[in-house]
Amino acid sequence: KVDLNSPIIFAGFVGAGLVGPIAINHIIEKLDMKEIAVMRSRYLPPSTVFMKGRLRHPFRFYADEKGTVCVIICEITLRMEGLYSLVSTILDWAASKGSKEIVILDGVASNEHDNKAYCAAEEDLVRTMADKNISMIPQGFITGIPGGILNECLVREIQGLTLLAKANKIAPDSAAAATLIEALNRFYEMNIDTKELKENQEKINLEFSELSQKYVQHREEISGMYM
Repeated sequence: KVDLNSPIIFAGFVGAGLVGPIAINHIIEKLDMKEIAVMRSRYLPPSTVFMKGRLRHPFRFYADEKGTVCVIICEITLRMEGLYSLVSTILDWAASKGSKEIVILDGVASNEHDNKAYCAAEEDLVRTMADKNISMIPQGFITGIPGGILNECLVREIQGLTLLAKANKIAPDSAAAATLIEALNRFYEMNIDTKELKENQEKINLEFSELSQKYVQHREEISGMYM
């Protein structure tokens, strides 16, 4: 067990380029974080995850040794049904641990990565991030569980923001994940090495290829529903 001390929370969910899960997995490894909880819900699809031959729950919570940094990672695609319940559970848990800030790492589907990090947050924070070379996204929509969390943060006493990078539409994009971690390093004065993400792109692509295919299939199904 880890005593949590008003932790900042970083979260990554399945999205374009699998930027969120790739970045969060890397943070877990580099900060030597320990699993502290899993999400169980009737709204989660009956799936589990194998990674490097190891079976693990697809929706997990981790903390560092000091209890000042937590991460949430989900490695399955989620449908709209029940998202409000999942979002409420996450933010209720965060509030119970005294957390004041949750940061979602995600990708924006694009033809190519431009090595830039973008943000969407409340006005004061956007100005502060601009000083760290993190650009504001002028307009757009954030959907799914990331959008649900950010929307709920607006009516709770917790600050919600998202860091975004342009990412490959159909394949895992570890370079985009590295860009977001480097933005975290600048803004939160962290020191997470991203060399492996940049140099082992083929290996990472292979490890996450099946999850990426499922995400592309999921997006095609969703787009077909709203044509």
